[in-house]
Amino acid sequence: MTERQLSIILAVVYEYIKTGEPAGSRTIVKKYIRGLSPATIRNEMADLEEMGYFYQPHTSSGRLPTPRAYRVYVDSVTARARSHSSEETSIRREILGSRSGIEDLLNQVTHLMARLTNCVAVAAVPTLDDAKIQHIDLILMGGRNVLALIVLEGGLVHHSQFTLPYDVDASTLEELSSRISTFACGHSWSEVREGLYKYVAEGLSDAQESCRDAISELDKFLTEKNYKFFSSGARHLLDVPHFQALSRLQAVLSLLEQEKPLAHMIEKCRQSRDIKITLGEENETEGMEDNAMILIPARPRQQKAVLGLIGPMRMDYERSINVLESVAEALDEDSGR
Repeated sequence: MTERQLSIILAVVYEYIKTGEPAGSRTIVKKYIRGLSPATIRNEMADLEEMGYFYQPHTSSGRLPTPRAYRVYVDSVTARARSHSSEETSIRREILGSRSGIEDLLNQVTHLMARLTNCVAVAAVPTLDDAKIQHIDLILMGGRNVLALIVLEGGLVHHSQFTLPYDVDASTLEELSSRISTFACGHSWSEVREGLYKYVAEGLSDAQESCRDAISELDKFLTEKNYKFFSSGARHLLDVPHFQALSRLQAVLSLLEQEKPLAHMIEKCRQSRDIKITLGEENETEGMEDNAMILIPARPRQQKAVLGLIGPMRMDYERSINVLESVAEALDEDSGR
């Protein structure tokens, strides 16, 4: 690809993002690449169409970008130094001014990101295995069904239900909860899991099997890649022409509802520790072929998290990336206070 072709790709994508209209050669010459004739640009655009970067909705219209062109544009945006804006100052002020617990903070952050970008904003706090435990409650729900409530430092609450193979009374569960909490408080599950059963069983010898199974269920829950999800902005999709196609809207809502595919994407971002942008068919979830997702790691209240935006392929990437990076930096600064 030549420098001229690269400039044309960036111009066509930018024009379409800003106007929603196909870009013709005269528009490119007038607004973006001066000193060349429309005929020269037209020939280059025809070559780029053959290379898979553009397509024409109608034979007499201008060109629209394909996912391949969006990828070139996005890579160009992420390679440039980020420009700072007054909006970044207001983001920082809003986040640093919050004294909420982590759940309220992440709810606040997703509302903020959705409002600023008109995309669906998501946040997830992953890996319970690494989080510090504050308290664990085991509550008998009837029969052998048990509800586990796990409170982490920062006030984040997770819950899980499981069924024990043996009968157990409420007082035994209460004693088990107390012993687990005493042993685990201030530590991550990975730090206490090995010595926990021996410590608990010493005082509950008459219910060892129930204790073993309850701890096993807790271990299964706490060591899987679990996430606490927060989202906002789904209503914005109704105002975006791209989502007038019901199948596209359903794909995003299904992704938010099912959570497992989203958790898989978030885990990949968390492992890479860098901003991750997936476009079109790069999204592994069925139905997301026409959409885009941006994810970035963050650290609210000293806890590992991932922030993200979901929107149409024709997303304002510069603004969206700016907002995500500004929020992530403000959360990091908030954690360091």
